[in-house]
Amino acid sequence: MNKNKIIGPLLFTMIATTFAIFTILPNPCEASEVYPLYDNDYSDLCNDLERVIYPTDPPMQGADVAELQELLCKQGYYTGTRDGIYGQSTVESIKRLQADNGIKADGWVNYQTWQVLAKDKEPNNISAAPTKPTGYLHIEIIISERKLILYNDGKVFKEYPVALGKPSTPTPVGEWKIASKGIWGGGFGTRWMGLNVPWGKYGIHGTNKPGSIGAYASGGCIRMYNRNVEELFSWVPVGTTVIIVGSFPKLSYHTIRPGTASRDALHVQRSLREQGLYWGPIDGRYGKMSEMSVIYFQLINNIEGEGIINKETYEKLGL
Repeated sequence: MNKNKIIGPLLFTMIATTFAIFTILPNPCEASEVYPLYDNDYSDLCNDLERVIYPTDPPMQGADVAELQELLCKQGYYTGTRDGIYGQSTVESIKRLQADNGIKADGWVNYQTWQVLAKDKEPNNISAAPTKPTGYLHIEIIISERKLILYNDGKVFKEYPVALGKPSTPTPVGEWKIASKGIWGGGFGTRWMGLNVPWGKYGIHGTNKPGSIGAYASGGCIRMYNRNVEELFSWVPVGTTVIIVGSFPKLSYHTIRPGTASRDALHVQRSLREQGLYWGPIDGRYGKMSEMSVIYFQLINNIEGEGIINKETYEKLGL
């Protein structure tokens, strides 16, 4: 008798039993669990915390200075060229704005000055929800629509416009958890909800640049209007599921070993789920649930691998 006909169903039963256990026990992929990364899976932290701009010789330069000049122009404080150079005319414009708004007129553009610059950019018609959601909450973020949707017991409760990652610093697609919450400042606005992405520090947060909402403008994080993020922050607890829908990063075809994390594992987890062999989160962590699913897939496809995702496994998965 073919041993696969005996071992296969037994192993599949073991996987199903493990899944049942996993739905009762705490999430095995909590943010506190460390999964080593492959070299090119490391990522810079979400860089939405803007630098402080201040007078220097030679002057500071950059896209943030050009944005600063644009905002100064709209408020009538600057008439020069939007050249991205923090020269004397721009410094003097900032000092006038600071003096008019009760801020120390020193030309240093910190969080307080950005807030004044942005005060006319956040819409006045942002409405609060009439009631507080009381059911099971989860969040879905649609990258193509630059929209965050809050679900209450599986039904849409409220939608919010957001800013997402630039093409060079994309927002991480996958299924995550809110792993931390905090009251922050600076470029992160008034609230922070960190996600358990294993290859970088990403989160849902406010912004001191409300004009960016609706654009692909962040360092990978999800930016919201401050009033919106404060509302959402008050409702969702740590552990809330956050599903980010979009295109997965390009495959690098790593040989993936159990106990590691990799963007490639996102593709593997999705393929296994589509075949009915995986029920865990698509989060790039190659933990026990993913390993058992891969072992079963390799067994029924006569692949030697013992749970290690190799070239043959990728090929059989159609990746």
